[in-house]
Amino acid sequence: MLCLRLSVCLSVSFSFSFSSVFRMKIAVIGQSLFGQEVYKELKNDGHTIVGVFTIPDKDGKADPLGAFFHLIFINKMSFLMSLFLGPAVKLNVLPFCSQFIPMECICTFKLNILEFWQSCHCRTAYRTLIHGDKTGGFTVFWADDGLDTGPILLQKECDVEPDDTVSTIYKRFLFPEGVRGMVEAVRLIAAGKAPRIRQPEEGATYECIQKKDNAKIDWNQSAEAIHNWIRGNDKVPGAWAEVDGKNVTFYGSALVDDGSTAKGQPLEIPGASRPGLVTKNGLLLFGNDGKMLLIKNLQFEDGKMIAAAQYFNADSSTSVELTEEEKNFSEQIRAVWKSILTNVESVEDSTDFFKSGAASMDVVRLVEEVKLRASHLQLQNEDVYMATTFQEFIQMCVRKLRGEDAEELVVDYVSIMNINNMTVQMPHQLFIDGEFVDAEGAKTYKSINPTNGQPICDVSLAQLSDVEKAVSAAKEAFEDGEWGKMNPRDRGRLIYKLADLMEQHQEELATIEAIDSGAVYTLALKTHVGMSIQTFRYFAGWCDKIQGCTIPINQARPNRISLIFWLIFVWLSCLSVFRVCGIVIPWNYPLMMLAWKTAACLAAGNTLVLKPAQVTPLTALKFAELTARAGFPRGVVNILPGSGSLVGQRLSDHPDVRKLGFTGSTEIGKQIMKSCAISNVKKVSLELGGKSPLIIFSDCDLDKAVRMGMSSVFFNKGENCIAAGRLFVEESLHDTFVQRVVEEVKKMKIGDPLERSTDHGPQNHKAHLEKLLEYCERGMKAGAKLVCGGKQVNRPGFFFEPTVFTDVQDHMYIAVEESFGPVMIISKFKEGDVDGVLRRANATEYGLASGVFTRDLSRALYVSERLQAGTVFINTYNKTDVACPFGGFKQSGFGKDLGQEALNEYLKTKAVTIEY
Repeated sequence: MLCLRLSVCLSVSFSFSFSSVFRMKIAVIGQSLFGQEVYKELKNDGHTIVGVFTIPDKDGKADPLGAFFHLIFINKMSFLMSLFLGPAVKLNVLPFCSQFIPMECICTFKLNILEFWQSCHCRTAYRTLIHGDKTGGFTVFWADDGLDTGPILLQKECDVEPDDTVSTIYKRFLFPEGVRGMVEAVRLIAAGKAPRIRQPEEGATYECIQKKDNAKIDWNQSAEAIHNWIRGNDKVPGAWAEVDGKNVTFYGSALVDDGSTAKGQPLEIPGASRPGLVTKNGLLLFGNDGKMLLIKNLQFEDGKMIAAAQYFNADSSTSVELTEEEKNFSEQIRAVWKSILTNVESVEDSTDFFKSGAASMDVVRLVEEVKLRASHLQLQNEDVYMATTFQEFIQMCVRKLRGEDAEELVVDYVSIMNINNMTVQMPHQLFIDGEFVDAEGAKTYKSINPTNGQPICDVSLAQLSDVEKAVSAAKEAFEDGEWGKMNPRDRGRLIYKLADLMEQHQEELATIEAIDSGAVYTLALKTHVGMSIQTFRYFAGWCDKIQGCTIPINQARPNRISLIFWLIFVWLSCLSVFRVCGIVIPWNYPLMMLAWKTAACLAAGNTLVLKPAQVTPLTALKFAELTARAGFPRGVVNILPGSGSLVGQRLSDHPDVRKLGFTGSTEIGKQIMKSCAISNVKKVSLELGGKSPLIIFSDCDLDKAVRMGMSSVFFNKGENCIAAGRLFVEESLHDTFVQRVVEEVKKMKIGDPLERSTDHGPQNHKAHLEKLLEYCERGMKAGAKLVCGGKQVNRPGFFFEPTVFTDVQDHMYIAVEESFGPVMIISKFKEGDVDGVLRRANATEYGLASGVFTRDLSRALYVSERLQAGTVFINTYNKTDVACPFGGFKQSGFGKDLGQEALNEYLKTKAVTIEY
């Protein structure tokens, strides 16, 4: 079982009465960022840090812990002894130290010891992974003369995932929870409540650190055992084997469910049950049980690391010729190398970073130094290991700056040839952490073409574990990746690039939208896709304009001000900041609803996990591909097709999701709101159902009223959240209006949405078609007059006739409930009865949109002021714009999409008062 060990030792002759609020004088013995965080948290708890004992990093460089206190290096032993044996110190805290520490410093008279030690109950961390343990944790214990064999004070556990490495467990659990555990242990000691539980002999057993010589891979094992060996030795010391007469180290192992169909070039590996396979995804290896694992990176004896997929092409890349600007950048980086490699006289093109003495902390520094000089260059630590000479490093940086060296995106396309005069290529897997992957258990479902009722393709069906992976990836992308540190202007540049790519693929996106949702192609091109592109461009422009203001406060002297800053939607705690948003969208405008929420979310700087409607996932997955090709960092955008009851519910419940945006039915919106409240009171915005009234007065422009009235109901087959759910027509105009509408309805061409002359395509899916048939049946039974339509079209697919009802009374089901389809509900109102029709129009629990047609401007303004809806159209309908806020009243939800107000949905206000 994996464990971080924290130990405490009390001398038998030591006694003190701790109160619940006792604050101690503490000395910290340790190193690394872990030690630094423990130091900070102990200071936050009010303890006095008397001294710090740490060791220098390589070449005498300061350890991170040393930056927070005066450094006491291990060679200054006399000073160390006087400090740690002095009467001022009540507790020694050891948050990890890899060096020998004299026992005089640890277990002396009147000295408490709290120690962090990376190990486990009966295994070291790497052994936990090698043995395939399913759980891990850490122990806080009292130190004895064996240092980490004393009684137990506190324990915590975590699950170990199949593809975990020491690094991933450390980031996810051991680091944050280890810091919390150490601070909690100090609090227990301070309160006099720290237990002493005898440690079993097995738990007190210590295994030696793994050596490189002992890390050779034994191929006569199962694939899982080989995988565990490689991930257990990941990074340090590195599992290795002989390949082509050279010792090669293997990194980044993952188990593969089914790689039997993978194509690649065979690679002979001595001792292996069968040759490996170099594929576009990496090096596929086989255990003696016939099962497979995939290796991401390989490292040679000279320190050079390559992507495993490039094994046979490692030396084939040609040099690029630098521009003058790139040459200037090269010289800046050469100076950086020189400042790090202090032992070399000059940095030549052939200078090797690691052979010149660089260590892991130097890698971190180099990456950060490069970012200071090229903030939009997304460099990772492993990039340095893959380009170890100065020339290789500059070539790699320049290619990345030019966009030529982006990590290859592997997409298992579903291709449809000769459709709409093109070949459409559609991803069909989940998109998590920058990769298209199968759902857990390879679960899938079929996406159906509503035009013919036939399957388009199998789509991965996300499971709970996939949600966890996606949220974790989004969280890590912000906290540890480039996104959270990115300059807002660079963020805007990426969003602009995404919009450009969407425009380049607009015909393909519109075609996918047509076959997956039934949208008429010409409408999809203009609205579904066209407005989506406009939305991303609009919000890209907002990225560097999110700013606060300065406000004088009443009780202030002239030197006191209150500052208000707009921040990314944030949850602040003493340890970490979560910037993950969940987005759940409907099926009527699959891409446009994605854009309305995602663009504002990304512009504000959040990362996200999005669940498209289960019946229309394909444009969302194509969008995911375009974000990767635009250069968005891994994990910023994650797309999970799946059921609302599973994926949507988990996003609502997830403690790491601090904001959720939802568009859908009022019923589901209420459930989401409840879940968001119960889970962690996450911020939520809801765009829900509607029954939008459209009032038509007899003095209107009749031609325009008929045309816009038709559009208000039949636009996008009636699958429109702001569709006019009920038309109120003034009595003197009623019969003429109905006659004109029926004439226009009969002219509408119902057919294949890809045909340019089609006016009305199929309904989105079969269940919705059946709901519309039932809806019309209820209307007729209640006494409403069916003027036209109301039936399924006699052809394959989910086609429904445009329908018109008249003589609809206020109490009828169809007068109250939304059809969400091409059903026009017409009611009369008495001549001149403005207030009466307003009462009827507002007698609904919905308030998403509304409209009025009249030539009388005063009456139009009077009506618009009194209509209880988030949007009011005057002498028009369906006219939305990316700059205009959109959202509802009452049970149509709250919060806004589009416009500056949409940004506020993904931002939180923080007030800071300064006195100086």
